[in-house]
Amino acid sequence: QVQLVESGGALVQPGGSLRLSCAASGFTFSSYRMSWYRQAPGKERELVAVISSAGGSTDYADSVKGRFTISRDNAENTVYLQMNSLKPEDTAVYYCNAVRLFTGYWGQGTQVTVSS
Repeated sequence: QVQLVESGGALVQPGGSLRLSCAASGFTFSSYRMSWYRQAPGKERELVAVISSAGGSTDYADSVKGRFTISRDNAENTVYLQMNSLKPEDTAVYYCNAVRLFTGYWGQGTQVTVSS
């Protein structure tokens, strides 16, 4: 069965850093575009970062540009999100997403809380 399992969420102070991981199994990871989304209470789920299947292209939401970096290791079937200079508005549940053509998968999410 397909699984996407996020980890690395934590409580961190403003200005701090976290590294999220998403471990994939049950599908051909290297064929899928991978993304990170986030959702705060009462807000819509929003796209944070995208990386192409081979890792050669990335895109970011304006709110995280210059602070977050998405990367992937296809040999490990894992996608990462390095988050630096964290702000309280980054507080959300972060979800891993995989897409190829008409097929998509979601992870269960990991909580990131940025609080002073």
